[in-house]
Amino acid sequence: MPFNHNDHYHRLLLRHLPRKCRTGLDVGCGTGRFARRLAGRGIDVHAVDPSAEVIARARATAGEPADGGPLPRFEHADVTRLELPAGHYEFISCLASIHHMPFDTVTALRKALAPGGVLVILGCYPEKSPADWAWGLLASPVNAVARLAVGAAERCRPAGAAPVQAPIAPPRVPLSRIRREAAVLLPGCRIRRLLFWRYLLVFRKDGLRTGE
Repeated sequence: MPFNHNDHYHRLLLRHLPRKCRTGLDVGCGTGRFARRLAGRGIDVHAVDPSAEVIARARATAGEPADGGPLPRFEHADVTRLELPAGHYEFISCLASIHHMPFDTVTALRKALAPGGVLVILGCYPEKSPADWAWGLLASPVNAVARLAVGAAERCRPAGAAPVQAPIAPPRVPLSRIRREAAVLLPGCRIRRLLFWRYLLVFRKDGLRTGE
């Protein structure tokens, strides 16, 4: 499918960057598209993914530093087994990756946030409730149009190397349970439902304002 739901929300996630952000962690970075966008803003980005194949592609396509800024540091690693530095990262992102691991992994991510740091999760959820199904019905025609538009644009581009896709797993935890667990593990976080079977969770440590 040429239309990437996660890429569609990059700009929304970037609105939650703390002002003058210097350090970032991208969890489940895949081929590194979002990590590169963060690095392009002058952020020192540590990007991790458990798939060796996608990390290899991320490193191969890292390109040159933007405006003399740093390149992401791509690491083949399972974040649930890493010893993350406490209070270090000013911005942590998880794009369609938290459902690949126990949700309580957010506890370690919270501890890794610097004072005033921000954790953003673009999460996936299964359709379990009438509200889920209603949003799914709303998203389906928009998704179809977007797929057609992006597919047409892709056909006009020269053929390149076959794309490498990060491993996919279906989400199993309903949004209602995610809300309950997040309220305990990330007190004060905000969760809102998005189109394309996604939700956005934003947690600000110590209440620092973002660049919205």
